[in-house]
Amino acid sequence: MRDVDQPTALHSVEHAWNWPQFGESLSGGELRSYFTGADVVVHLAWRFQPTHDPVVTWHNNVEGSMRVFQAVREAGVPALVYASSVGAYSPGPKSEPGVDEEWPTHGWPDAAYCREKAYVERVLDTYELENPDIRVVRMRPGFLFQEPAASEQRRIFVGRFVPGPLLRPDLLPWVPDLQGLRFQVLHTDDAAQAYLVAVRGDVRGAFNLAAQPVIDANTLGTQLGARVVKVPRNLMRTALSAAWQAHAVPASPYLFDAVLRLPTLDCGRARDLLDWHPTRTAEEALDAFLKGVRHGSGAKTRPLARHWVG
Repeated sequence: MRDVDQPTALHSVEHAWNWPQFGESLSGGELRSYFTGADVVVHLAWRFQPTHDPVVTWHNNVEGSMRVFQAVREAGVPALVYASSVGAYSPGPKSEPGVDEEWPTHGWPDAAYCREKAYVERVLDTYELENPDIRVVRMRPGFLFQEPAASEQRRIFVGRFVPGPLLRPDLLPWVPDLQGLRFQVLHTDDAAQAYLVAVRGDVRGAFNLAAQPVIDANTLGTQLGARVVKVPRNLMRTALSAAWQAHAVPASPYLFDAVLRLPTLDCGRARDLLDWHPTRTAEEALDAFLKGVRHGSGAKTRPLARHWVG
C-alpha cells in the first residue's frame, strides 16, 4: 500500500503491512496474528492510485478492508474504528448547517474513490448486523490537511513531477470560481483527537468531522493572495480530463465531478457524543498544507516521505 488516506497522530502499524500491496500478501491468519489481543483496530489505510486502473484500487481498498474486518471478528477484537470519508456521501446541498450522518452514502459512482468508500459502507452495514457485539465506528471527515502530509498529497493529486515550489502564491495569479466549489477541511491533529475519543469511549455509528468555515473560491483567493475569476465548470473539467488522459496529472475528472457535488457536513453528533471541537480553523488547516507544499515538507513514514519512495 503506497497511499494513506488519513495520516494521524494515532499509533502506526506501518510495519504490519507488506509493501506495496495491502490485503494481497497478508493472509487472514497473518492479520489475525496482528490483531489478537487488541482492544480496538483503527483502519486508516487506503490507496488512491493508479487512477487509470480502478481494479487495483478496488482490490486494495475494498477487498483489503473486508479482510481487515473479517480478521477483527476472528481475532475477537471488541471494537473497530474505520476511516470513511465525506466522499462516501451522495451528492447533496452545499448550504449550512449541512447533512447529518443519515444522509445516503452512495457516493459519486463515476469516481473510484467515492465508489469504493460507498461500497465499504455497505459492507459495514451487513457487518454490524452480523456482529452486534463488535463496536463499529465510522469517521467521515472532510479533506484532511497537515504540513507533513503535503508532499504526499501533492503527489496524489497533482503528480510527483510538479515541484512544490511552483505552487507559490505569487505564481498563482488567479483562483477559479467554479459552480459547486464549496468544501470542508480539517487539520489532521483535530481528526486524530476525534479518533482517540472514539477509541477510548463507548460510542458507535458514524461521525461527520469538519472545521469552519466552509472553503470556497473567495477563501482560497484570500489564502493565496490571488484574484478570483469565474470559470465555466465544463471548461475546467475538459482541461483536467485531457491532462488525466495524457497521464500528466493523477487526479481524474471523475473525482473533480464528485468534489463539486459533495454535501456540506453537520458535525453536531461529534460535538454532542464525542465532546469534539476542532482547535484549528479551516483556514489554518489549509495554510498548513500550503506551507508544506511550498517547503516540500514530509515525514519519516514511506507514504509521507518528502521524496517519492517507490
